[in-house]
Amino acid sequence: MNGGLHLILVDSDLRRRAKLSHGLVDSGVHVEPFENVSELIDHWPRDGLIMAHDDGDTLNRLIDYMAGSGNWLPLVAFAEAPATRRVVEAMQEGVLDYVVWPVNDAELLATLTRAEERGRTQTNARLREAVARSRIEVLSEREREVLGGVATGLSNELIARQLGISSRTVEIHRANMLQKLGANHTSEAIRIAIEASLIY
Repeated sequence: MNGGLHLILVDSDLRRRAKLSHGLVDSGVHVEPFENVSELIDHWPRDGLIMAHDDGDTLNRLIDYMAGSGNWLPLVAFAEAPATRRVVEAMQEGVLDYVVWPVNDAELLATLTRAEERGRTQTNARLREAVARSRIEVLSEREREVLGGVATGLSNELIARQLGISSRTVEIHRANMLQKLGANHTSEAIRIAIEASLIY
């Protein structure tokens, strides 16, 4: 374990925050505790690993903020007796690992170390995906459908037939879609769609 691990701890429970902080500091981890997401956002760090208590809202707020701002940091969640379904949902949303509380210091340290290592390789990809998704979100539903058609190689005529609109309307949606995405070429729009996991 390198002593340079910087942990950003988000937990509204003062006692649990203190217990986690003291246990990890003894292991050489620099812990920066925050009571809630708003406090963290007001003092957003340049780097580090976030460990957040999954209280039902915190993870969504963190992921939404990181996706919207492009300030993506690796994220580990923890909770007491979480349902398996909740753990799966959190991982699908972008959480690197999920810790069941209470946990002993050695096990927690091993989990955080693994998450930090994975986070180094995944953060850039997550950041690109978050930025791409925020760009896709500005598109209308019809513009997304046109982008999906373009990305799968369909001509304007085939997209028009598939959507039940005219080719001219497809051209208008296509031009608006490129403008909103800030894309100069169709290939750039397709790259954004791929990064946003809109197409595979």
